Amino acid sequence: MKFKIKSEYAPAGDQPKAIESLVEGLKEGKRDQTLLGVTGSGKTFTVANVIEKWQKPTLVIAHNKTLAAQLAAEYREFFPDNAVHYFVSYYDYYQPEAYVPVTDTYIEKEAQINEDIERLRHASTEALLTRKDVIVVASVSCIYGLGSPEEYQKVNLKLTKGEAMTRATLTRKLISIYFERTTGDLAPGTFRALGSHVEVMPASERIVYRIDVSAGKISAIEEIDATTREIGAKHDAVFIFPARQYVTPKAVQDAALADMELELAARLKELNAAGKILEAERLKRRTRQDISMIREFGYCNGIENYSRHFDRRKPGEPPYTLLSYFPKDFLTVIDESHVTIPQIGGMYAGDRSRKDMLVQHGFRLPSAVDNRPLQFDEFQARTGQTIYTSATPSRFELDRSGVPVEQVIRPTGLIDPKIIVRPIVSDQVVQVKPAQRGHAGVGSQYQYPGQVKDFIAEAEATTKRGARSMVTVLTKKMAEDLSQFLVEKGIKARYVHSDVKTIERIEILTEFRKGAFDVLVGVNLLREGLDLPEVELVGILDADKEGFLRSETSLIQTIGRAARNVNGTVILYADSSTGSMERAIGETNRRRELQIAYNKKHKITPKTIEKRIRDITGDIERTRRRAIQELARIDSSAFKGDAKKLIAEKRRQMHDAADRLDFETAALIRDEILTLEKSVRK
Repeated sequence: MKFKIKSEYAPAGDQPKAIESLVEGLKEGKRDQTLLGVTGSGKTFTVANVIEKWQKPTLVIAHNKTLAAQLAAEYREFFPDNAVHYFVSYYDYYQPEAYVPVTDTYIEKEAQINEDIERLRHASTEALLTRKDVIVVASVSCIYGLGSPEEYQKVNLKLTKGEAMTRATLTRKLISIYFERTTGDLAPGTFRALGSHVEVMPASERIVYRIDVSAGKISAIEEIDATTREIGAKHDAVFIFPARQYVTPKAVQDAALADMELELAARLKELNAAGKILEAERLKRRTRQDISMIREFGYCNGIENYSRHFDRRKPGEPPYTLLSYFPKDFLTVIDESHVTIPQIGGMYAGDRSRKDMLVQHGFRLPSAVDNRPLQFDEFQARTGQTIYTSATPSRFELDRSGVPVEQVIRPTGLIDPKIIVRPIVSDQVVQVKPAQRGHAGVGSQYQYPGQVKDFIAEAEATTKRGARSMVTVLTKKMAEDLSQFLVEKGIKARYVHSDVKTIERIEILTEFRKGAFDVLVGVNLLREGLDLPEVELVGILDADKEGFLRSETSLIQTIGRAARNVNGTVILYADSSTGSMERAIGETNRRRELQIAYNKKHKITPKTIEKRIRDITGDIERTRRRAIQELARIDSSAFKGDAKKLIAEKRRQMHDAADRLDFETAALIRDEILTLEKSVRK
């Protein structure tokens, strides 16, 4: 099937020109291109149109799970009939194995796997091996080790109606591709045998295939809803892929174990020769225990540390990754490339440092260092034509792609915000146009009160107009102190920074949009989810303090927070003008002039973006209230009778939320299920 966009909108503004230029670059064989798209210009829609015209499998990489989920949801809306998948780390919680020699502390690996994300990862790899109209939106976990695609594809099981088969043979085949047998409820990667039927839930889907095996053959293959047990489609044939992405044939496993024995012997010789008796004993005990576990059960905790042997790779050779599952001519899109590229480049060094410490002190064999992410040059060697998208591309992207494809004109007509520069210190007599200020009854010359009091006056005027204000400071302590100071002055304010938990941050942003408070104080206001059209004023305190938070890139990105409101204004507080400030102001003014000229030519009147307030926290509270009401309404005896049905319905809701990539809601429903199950046991 070909990629086909379904949207009520057609490309507008700079989008048609950008689409044409990017597609032409792909046709010319350009290795790298950069889409410089300002906030609100519709970069994702532009890329979607490029994918439709280019018709190649596409990998979109984002710098975190949340942004990846947002992008996957958008691409699914654009391509409802094509395969759009989400591939991120499947850990809800992950504490890597480590050793701290200063305190002689060994930290064992701890991990909690998210079943739904694991299922979505399986769906991604299966789609890549079975169809061409695939978009995978991934975090940087796509550069970490994964099983061999050749082995994964080689052992997939095709079941055909009429095929000679006994129940025992089918059971053995399923076990050979790592499915687990159960007598209880099915989960992805499990099966159960009931009379002449074998019911299988694939690792990538929440459906059940019921295979009727009678008279020595497969007589029927039916699809069953996992929750309602309703019979759906009937199939003549189905493909069932392995329940694990690491697939190792018996012969390969035996060879790998033999190599591990040889490596262990060589390493023990080295350690003993160096007088490291404790390290040698530790390594011998652990490795031999792991070998025994693998030989007996095919698995051990930390088996990924031996992946080089199981993949039959040479020392230093890079691992298989998600990129290995793509065909040779796939398209790569790196979203927010100014953040994502450094993240991709930094993964290897940190991982290697931790592994070297484990190897040095006898916790792991030297081959453990080859269970690793790709190095940056390896990543580049495995990707082909690439499009970088960012409002502020870095020197790396520009050096590789040359002149960027600009998307400055917004279809909405919105103009980049006005920028005003004011001093930091007080006790200055300054000239200010009355139209620029929020102070009532003040002329063009006045005694300047300093950046904080000036921002307060501007924020109060903004609040009176029914809009919101944001202000960014340099440290977490400053954010907390300024927020408290604003509250003491009678201004409704809250702060956010990296110590504020994700759910609490969502609650704060939702309340901010609703008008529960008027001023948001932050350190780094560049995170996803902060495109708030209600924000009319952005204040940047200490704008002349050069550094990460006041670099040209950070300033342009922060200025963009006011770009979704027709009255957007940004005040930079600075006693001197830095190079970063001058470049950020110059670029913003250039974009303003282009948009103003476009609006005038096409007679467009800009309007503030109207964005629905997605009240996730409200959904959370409603979910909790429903659970309490359910428990209150059903007495203990009736509850026990209805428990299975109720829990099954909750599971369906949880998996539906995960399929929508709404993992916050899914996690809360999961907690409800645990509560219900505990109540039943009582």
